Amino acid sequence: MIKEQLQKKLSIESFENWVVRTKFAGLEGKTLLVATPDRHTAAFIGEEYGPMINVMASGLGLGVDHVEFTSPSAHTTPGLPGSDADGLNEIESPITLNPHFTFDSFVVGACNQFAHAAAQSVAINPSRSYNPLFIYGGVGMGKTHLMHAIGRALMTRGRMRIIYTTSERFTNEVVTGIKHERMPQLRARYRNADVLLIDDIQSLGTKERTQEEFFHTFNELHDAQKQIVISSDCPPKEISGLVERLRSRFEWGLMADIQPPDLETKMAILEKKAEVIGIRLPSDVCTYIAQKAKSNVRELEGALVKLSAYSELTATHITIGMAQQVLKDLLQKLDRRITIDSIQKAVAERFAIKPAQLKEKSNRKEIVVPRQVAMYLVKELTPASLPEIGRAFGGKHHTTVIHSISKIAAAKAGDPDLNKLINSLIDSFQ
Repeated sequence: MIKEQLQKKLSIESFENWVVRTKFAGLEGKTLLVATPDRHTAAFIGEEYGPMINVMASGLGLGVDHVEFTSPSAHTTPGLPGSDADGLNEIESPITLNPHFTFDSFVVGACNQFAHAAAQSVAINPSRSYNPLFIYGGVGMGKTHLMHAIGRALMTRGRMRIIYTTSERFTNEVVTGIKHERMPQLRARYRNADVLLIDDIQSLGTKERTQEEFFHTFNELHDAQKQIVISSDCPPKEISGLVERLRSRFEWGLMADIQPPDLETKMAILEKKAEVIGIRLPSDVCTYIAQKAKSNVRELEGALVKLSAYSELTATHITIGMAQQVLKDLLQKLDRRITIDSIQKAVAERFAIKPAQLKEKSNRKEIVVPRQVAMYLVKELTPASLPEIGRAFGGKHHTTVIHSISKIAAAKAGDPDLNKLINSLIDSFQ
């Protein structure tokens, strides 16, 4: 029950990385014992989520008022890193890599083909192809999936010291190391790795001491020709507070971006996910979810999981009617947010023009392109008819609307920058 509550409160990455592999280990009086894969995980969960978990446990009516986290090599770890003198000497257990995040389960499309190919190249030739490999893209686009896929592929090559972590976790380890005077152990742990996979590096921005530690760790690993893979929500030049010497090192190797998926890729992701969880997803339902969900892959998966759970609990087949009913709250929330007016304002702001200019009878490129983009988004995100769209843009004929929508749809398929712009605008309505 506690896991279910945590899954609702934590991000997918946090839940998968820290919570999913914990197990019930017993009761000692009013203390609930929870087993974790290793000492560091026990310490991290205790510090990061301990208070929240204690509140959850107390509210279940089980007579529990405290939770302690155990590891295979320690009887109890009450959440204080200082209680484990050797914890920082341990290399990350491969169990921290999600077994579901493999190259085989990653759906490849035009939006992520380059990043996928680069990740596979690193997995085949670590430290000899691209070092570092810097993967960036929006939230929920599959960066973490590729990171885990690289790690799991390298695990099959023999005994390698592979560390997967997040910049948030690395920061917490640095703080703990300073507090308990254990920085030498921390440095040895990371700098003896054969492969370092570090997720969400954008969180390092403004953390000066952590950046200092990571800078030296990066240098030692790179000089020793050890593979480094980094992920971020944005390219190095856009990471706020990142020191220049780290920024330049991140750009030494290969930078690969993951763009939001197009409709076809979203449908392929849904079909793959449905196959994995063992449900039959009718094609019309697949299309419906792909069209209604925006550019975030997690939103696609979340909608499918909700639909699957409803089907299983009610013992009914998945149909388009069921999908519309089960997902109506999500879709109604989306429809309430997005209006023709809100789209016009967002597009005008992005192109640095006034919303009223989108309604002008002008053939200037600086007006025509934003207007066509706005019309395309209105058609994609609202139930407005073609005549309604035409009226909202200064009385344009519906054939003009059709031409605008078709032109943008065709152009974005071959223009990564335009595709990125459109999906960025879509994300802005979340």
